[in-house]
Amino acid sequence: METMSKKKTSDKLTVGTRIRTKTGVTAPEFPEVSCEGWTGRVNDLTGKKSDPKYVIEWDESIIESMPVAYVEQCEQKNLFYRMACFAGDELEITDD
Repeated sequence: METMSKKKTSDKLTVGTRIRTKTGVTAPEFPEVSCEGWTGRVNDLTGKKSDPKYVIEWDESIIESMPVAYVEQCEQKNLFYRMACFAGDELEITDD
């Protein structure tokens, strides 16, 4: 019997890849803020090659619909709300 090994989504994520956050994903710095289903592009990779983090730049439509409280929290902590960093298992590739 032949077995097929599935590649993890994170193995296919490169700069420019279109993504969507998976069910249950929250903002990294603000776990009370759901960003489930948000879309964007991989802008950069950081961390170890064996366990990279993906810097996501959100789509303009997502930025326009972000909760005002989230944007204000980011600005208070000098964080750039147009981007966030995630582990590969929190993201899925999309064509949207």
